[in-house]
Amino acid sequence: MASADLRQELDCSVCLSIYIYPVMLRCGHNFCRVCIDRVLDKQKGSGGYSCPECREEFQDRPALHRNILLRNIAETFRSTQPDKEDSGVLCTQCIHTSVPAVKSCLLCEASLCDKHLRVHSKAPEHVLCDPTTSLENRKCSVHKKILEYYCTEDSACICVSCRLDGEHQGHKVETLDEASGKKKKKLRTFFQKLNTEREKTEKRVRSLEERRRKVQGNAAGVTERVSDLFRDLRRRLEDLEKRVLREISRQEEQLSHQLSDLIQKLEIKKAELSRKMDHIEEMCNLTDPLTVLQESDTGDLCDTEEGDEEDRDMINFSMMEGVWMWLESHTHYTRGYLI
Repeated sequence: MASADLRQELDCSVCLSIYIYPVMLRCGHNFCRVCIDRVLDKQKGSGGYSCPECREEFQDRPALHRNILLRNIAETFRSTQPDKEDSGVLCTQCIHTSVPAVKSCLLCEASLCDKHLRVHSKAPEHVLCDPTTSLENRKCSVHKKILEYYCTEDSACICVSCRLDGEHQGHKVETLDEASGKKKKKLRTFFQKLNTEREKTEKRVRSLEERRRKVQGNAAGVTERVSDLFRDLRRRLEDLEKRVLREISRQEEQLSHQLSDLIQKLEIKKAELSRKMDHIEEMCNLTDPLTVLQESDTGDLCDTEEGDEEDRDMINFSMMEGVWMWLESHTHYTRGYLI
């Protein structure tokens, strides 16, 4: 569908075929150069000219501007279309059989096979070219003569009449072979320049691809090393966590045992103190002075054991110091990894 739509856009509205040397009028419509020249020739003497498509009128014969972009698109599209059996150029002299032509004569406007080419006139005015069905494109649209020269000032192919008494009179002209040779030389130079630039670009692409592969390889190596590092860190941290928890449990168990012993001693001490307090209270309640004074070992009732606070501080300090000193001795390598 897309190909059919494109083909429709590339058809000349006069000949209904794909554009050949398309030119554009001032109104913006495009036509084959030969087709629009024929139309304008017929309109000559009618008092004005008009576009065959939109009918816009022109007081003078409109200038024809080459549409190079459209020509390139048409030629590219034409080259991509599959060849048809009847698309070849046939000899116009072989009436009863279809024989492929090898040359076309611009003067005779005929295509010739090998047999008819051998008997064809060798006169200079009989210009031969590769087989073509567009013989009219090789003739001047104004004088209907063979295009033999190239006007360098107007960049147009012209006939001898255009050169001598036409609009190109006095212009610098060259033969078609000369002009074509110069253009080919420029094209070859430009081709070489483009080829050199392409080689440089390809070399640059290869260099960048090699660099990209190195970057990817380095990134893979770094990724693997970082992954190994973090796996090792996680393993070490897990191991450290287990050992710290075990140490805390051991410290807790040891200190709990010490505290239990201390609590037991303190309970005994508390009971002794309670007993002494009861005895003292009992003595204080006596009314007989002689009994109070004669009570033996009253000094022992006021004696108390010292060092309770010291024991408690020692236990607390021992617990904190033990845990933190153990952590300090087992985490130095973890700090080294993190730094």
